[in-house]
Amino acid sequence: MRTDDFWQLIDRARAGGGGEPDAVAARAVALLAERDPEEIVGYAHHQRRVLAASHRVDLWGAAYLINGGVSDDGFASFRGWLMTQGRVVFARAVADPDSLAELPRVRAAALSGEEFACEPMLTVPWAAYRRATATELPAERDPVAVPDLNDFWDFDDEEEARRRLPRLATLFVEPPAE
Repeated sequence: MRTDDFWQLIDRARAGGGGEPDAVAARAVALLAERDPEEIVGYAHHQRRVLAASHRVDLWGAAYLINGGVSDDGFASFRGWLMTQGRVVFARAVADPDSLAELPRVRAAALSGEEFACEPMLTVPWAAYRRATATELPAERDPVAVPDLNDFWDFDDEEEARRRLPRLATLFVEPPAE
């Protein structure tokens, strides 16, 4: 499976999933389960690459601001949600996490407190493989390296958040006291 095929499947799932993240994940499982097992394995490999590419400190900081805090698992689920938003939004957020402030739903979350996560999106290839073959997805032969995040910043440091993620900080961080 090529990268374009990976994102096209997600786009088809988005179109048939009603836009809600869990529905997109369920539709992705159904679409992927219709494919050959080798393609499902290829999807799993691309998903690992996408998740590794998005395992970035400033994106974690953005997720922290938007969701009011996130653990390691919470950050993975946030990236699952981000995958359900499609390739363009995903790529833009990885390159510039502050760009998430442009999404209407994220802007609305500043008032509503909505949190963004989609753990089911993370399990799509395993569920699809199980559905297609009645067996477990084989282990990755060539694991994708996850970057070491040694440059964490204190996500609770409002001044640092304003410096690194100014548009998101405007939405999610209290204004400085006068």
